[in-house]
Amino acid sequence: MAKGVYKITEQFEQELCKYTGAPYAVAVDNGSNALFLSLMFDNIRGKEITIPSRTYPSVPCAIIHAGGKVKFRKTIGMKLKGAYRLEGSNVVDSALWFTADMYDPGKYMCLSFTGHHKHLKLGKGGAILTDNKSAYRWFKRARFSGRRECSYHDDNFDMLGWNFYMSPETATRGLMLMQQFYNIDRTKRCNEDIELPYPDLSQFNIYQR
Repeated sequence: MAKGVYKITEQFEQELCKYTGAPYAVAVDNGSNALFLSLMFDNIRGKEITIPSRTYPSVPCAIIHAGGKVKFRKTIGMKLKGAYRLEGSNVVDSALWFTADMYDPGKYMCLSFTGHHKHLKLGKGGAILTDNKSAYRWFKRARFSGRRECSYHDDNFDMLGWNFYMSPETATRGLMLMQQFYNIDRTKRCNEDIELPYPDLSQFNIYQR
């Protein structure tokens, strides 16, 4: 259990669970890093992962950095809408889909709260939804330089990680803004899928590795 200043981030994660229906949520500094950590835990090294040709550029980057190979599926039209699975993995890019009781069991659903188009506007932030307790425990430490949520003077360093932690300041804003997704009687409000135009990434050689 988180202690001190880290408790607020844990409270925000609990609110995400309540709204989305996910057993566990892990808040991170952005949706791109949520994808990367999920792909790392899902062990995609050497695997071919298929994604839409029109998506945010960090998605193929995350696949490559996690050791996978990118395959593009031709997108019909200029826009991407809602969530999609990174085929060949259990990871879902849900940057454009955030609504009540959205969690799909068995998946690592990656949320984004970055940018003015998102329903939950935190300036910058993201989260991973999961029902896998082992993954949850790994994500919690992997995002925090391998640390536990306590003072580093009191920690026992036995894991490598990354600096992807969501700050308590951002989590505080998240807790406040989550209230917009509830009616006066505390029933949940649903959000429409977001639809955005993206470039055709399949034309760039940098992702062909």
